Amino acid sequence: MDLNSASNIVLQVLTQSTSQDTAVLKPAEEQLKQWETQPGFYSVLLNIFTNHTLDINVRWLAVLYFKNGIERYWRRVAPHALSEEEKTTLRAGLIASFNEPVNQIATQISVLIAKVARLDCPRQWPELIPTLLESVKVQDDLLQHRALLTFYHVTKTLASKRLAADRKLFYDLASGIYNFACSLWNHHTDTFLQLICARDEAAAINSLEKTLLSLKGKNKIWFLYGIFQWLGMMSWHCRTIGTDNVCRDRLEKTIILFTKVLLDFLDQHPFSFMTLIQRSLEFAVSYIFTETGEGIVFERCVVQCMNLIKMIVKNYKPSKNIEDSTPETLEAHKIKASFFTYPTLTEICRRLVTQYFLLTEEELAMWEEDPEGFTVDETGGDSWKYSLRPCTEVLFIDIFHEYNQTLTPVLLEMVHNLQGNVRGEQDFYLILSPVYNAVGLKAYELFDSVDFDQWFKNQLLAELQVTDNRYKPIRRRVIWLVGQWISVKFKCDMRPMLYEVICNLLQDQDLVFSLNCFSPVDDFEFRTDQFLPYLESMFTLLFQLLQEVTECDTKMHVLHVLSCVIERVNVQIRPYVGCLVQYLPLLWKQSEEHNMLRCAILTTLIHLVQGLGADSKNLYPFLLPVIQLSTDVSQPPHVYLLEDGLELWLATLENSPCLTTELLRIFQNMSALLELRSENLRTCFKITNAYIFLSSSEFLQIYAADLCKSFCEILKDITTEGQVQVLKVVENVLKVNPVLGPQMFQPLLPSVFRGIIDGERYPVVMSTYLGVIGRVLLQNTSFFSLLLSQMACEFGQELDQLLGNMIEMWVDRMDNITQPERRKLSALALLSLLPSENR
Repeated sequence: MDLNSASNIVLQVLTQSTSQDTAVLKPAEEQLKQWETQPGFYSVLLNIFTNHTLDINVRWLAVLYFKNGIERYWRRVAPHALSEEEKTTLRAGLIASFNEPVNQIATQISVLIAKVARLDCPRQWPELIPTLLESVKVQDDLLQHRALLTFYHVTKTLASKRLAADRKLFYDLASGIYNFACSLWNHHTDTFLQLICARDEAAAINSLEKTLLSLKGKNKIWFLYGIFQWLGMMSWHCRTIGTDNVCRDRLEKTIILFTKVLLDFLDQHPFSFMTLIQRSLEFAVSYIFTETGEGIVFERCVVQCMNLIKMIVKNYKPSKNIEDSTPETLEAHKIKASFFTYPTLTEICRRLVTQYFLLTEEELAMWEEDPEGFTVDETGGDSWKYSLRPCTEVLFIDIFHEYNQTLTPVLLEMVHNLQGNVRGEQDFYLILSPVYNAVGLKAYELFDSVDFDQWFKNQLLAELQVTDNRYKPIRRRVIWLVGQWISVKFKCDMRPMLYEVICNLLQDQDLVFSLNCFSPVDDFEFRTDQFLPYLESMFTLLFQLLQEVTECDTKMHVLHVLSCVIERVNVQIRPYVGCLVQYLPLLWKQSEEHNMLRCAILTTLIHLVQGLGADSKNLYPFLLPVIQLSTDVSQPPHVYLLEDGLELWLATLENSPCLTTELLRIFQNMSALLELRSENLRTCFKITNAYIFLSSSEFLQIYAADLCKSFCEILKDITTEGQVQVLKVVENVLKVNPVLGPQMFQPLLPSVFRGIIDGERYPVVMSTYLGVIGRVLLQNTSFFSLLLSQMACEFGQELDQLLGNMIEMWVDRMDNITQPERRKLSALALLSLLPSENR
C-alpha cells in the first residue's frame, strides 16, 4: 500500500479518535494502538500533521502520537524499534519546513524534534543544527519564529544531558553556535527598541517574541555583562509605555527572563558569577530599595531581584576558620562586604520593614472577604521563590542573620521610635504591624536585646485589647508575635494572662483573630496546671471554630490545635470531648475527597483515644471502620491515611480493655501490610504484639498460620534489625502461650535453629535466636525434643552430637547476650538440660 492510501486510512481513524461518541472513539484508539509498532506508521503521521489543509484537531492528535512514539520506539534497543531507514526519512521530513501556522502544533513539533535530537544529535543527525541556523536567518517572520522556537527546545534538551561524553558534545556544539545566537539576540533586541520608539506596537511585539526565544539559555560571562545595560533599557521602556500598552506584558516577561538568566548562572556556577556580584547587587538594590525603581518594577521583578540578593548573601560565606576557606570564597565575601555598608544595610532593612512588610490593599480586601484564605500560611516550601510576601520575609531573615550586629540596633530603634509616637497618627497604625513582624521573625537573635516579658506586660497586653478598627492588623500581629517569642523568652507565670486574652480573641467575630492565636498552646514549656482553669472555655471555643470554618486547610489547622490541647491535658479532657466525639463522624464523611483533612482527623483521634483510655471503647462504632479503611491497602485512600491509621490502630489496642470481635476482624488487613515491607513495618509488629498480649489464644487460633507464613517470607529478605523485630514477636507468642506457640510457629523455628548451629555472625540476631530456642527448651521440652529430632535428620547427625554442637555454640556466644533477662533465660535453659538423658 502506498503512502497516500495509508494516509487516508490513518486519517480516517484519527478523525474517529476526535469523536465525542465513545462507540466511535474506543475502536479507533484500539486501532491506533495496534498500528504503533507497524513500519511506516510514523511516516504517515508526519505526512498528516504537516498537511496544513487538514482539521487542526486531527493534526494535533497525529503530532501527539508521533511524540509518544519517539519515547517508546526510537531507541535502537527498544522493542519494535523503528528501522534506521524510516528514522532517516522522518528526520529529513521534520526539518524540511518551519512553516507551521498553528502555535500549539508548532510547539509540539519543536518539542518532538528536540526529543529526537537528544537521541541522535549530532552523530546520526549532523544536519539539524546547520539547518536551524540557516532557517533563523530567513526574512519570513513565520519561518524565522518557528526555527527560533525549535532552536530553543533543541538546545534546552541537549543541555540537560549529564553524561561526560554528552556534555563534551554539547560544549563543542555550543561553542560553535554561541556567537551567532548572541548576534541574533542583539539584532532582535535592537529591532524591538527601534519599533517601540516608532510606536509600531504590532511589529514590536513580534520582534520582542523573537528576542525572548533568542535569549533563553544564554550564560556566557561577556553576554551577562551586557544584561545590565539591556535591563536598564527595558526597565526604562516599562516606565514610558505604561501598564495599558499591548507590549507591556511581553516586556515584563523579557525582564523576568533577564533576571532568571542571572539567577540560574549564580545557582549553577557560583564562582564564575563572582565578577557579576557587584553589578548584580547594584542593580537589584537600586531598583527595589531606592527611588530608581519607582514606577518601573513590578511584583515578579521584585521577587527575582530579592532572590538574587538573598542567594548572593547566602552563597559566599567563609568558614569559621578562615584558613579553611578557598581564595574564591574570600574574594567573593570581600566584594559582598564592600557593598553592604552600614548605610546600604540600614536602608534595605528600613525599606523591607516599612515598605514591603505592609499589608497591601489586596490583602486587606481579602481579610474582609475571605478571612480563612487570608490566614493560610504561604511561607512554607519554595514559596519564597515565587511569592512576594514570603520572599520579602526570607530575604529579611537571611540578611539580618548575616549582618545581625549591624541591623539589631536599627530594628530596636524602629521599635523605640514607635513607642514614643502618638497613637492617633496614621503612620503609627501602618508601621507598627510591620515592625512587630520583623521582631517576631528574628526572635531568637534578639533574645539578649529585648526584654519581652516587660514589653508584653507594659504594652503588648494592652494592645491586644484595643477595639479600634484601625488596630486590627496590629492586634493580629501582636498575638502572632507572642507566639514567636513564647518558646524563646516568656515567663511561665505570665501564661494565664495570655490564656485569658486567647479566650477573648476566640470569641471575636473576626475569624482572622481566632485563627492567629494558637501558637501559645503548642509551647514547649506548657504547664497543664496553668491551663486547666481555661480548658473548658478554650476547648468549647475551639470546637465552635472548627464548625464555623469551611476551608479544608483551616479545619486541619484547628484540628491540630485541638489535638495539641488533648495531648497536653490527657485524661483531664474527658468531661469536655462529647461534642467533638459526636462531630468527628460527620466531618469524616464530609471530607471524603480531602485525604489530608482525614489525616488530621486521624491524628485527633489518636490523642482522643489516649486521653479517653479504656473509655475509648465507646468510640468503636466510628473508630474501627476508620481504622479498617485507613489500613486496607486495596483502598486508594490508604496511600495518604496508612501511617496515621496504623498509629490510631495501635493506640486503640493499647487503650482497649478487651479484644472485641470487631477489633479482632480488622487484623485481616495485616497480611497485606506485612507484604508491603514499608517503613511502617515496626508499627505493624507493635500492633501484632498488642493483639498477642490482649488475647493470645483467640487471636492465634485465627491468625497464627497466616502470620507465620508472612514472617517466613519476611525473614528471607530483611535487614538484621527487621529479623530481630520479627523474632521478638515470635518470642512474645512463646511467652504468653508456651504450649501452642511453638506448634503454631513450627515452620519458622528450623531456620532459627540453623542460625544457632551455623554461628550467626550478628550478635543481636544471635542473641534473639538463643532467646527463642531458650523459651522453647525451657517451657515446652517435648516440642524441643521433636525439633531436635527434625534438625538431626536434616543435618544427618546423631541427637547427642547435634545437641552438643548447639550447647557448645550457645556457651561460646553467651557474651553476645547483653540484656540481663535474656542472659538469665539462657542460663536457665542450659541448666534444664543437666538432668536430661541427653546431657
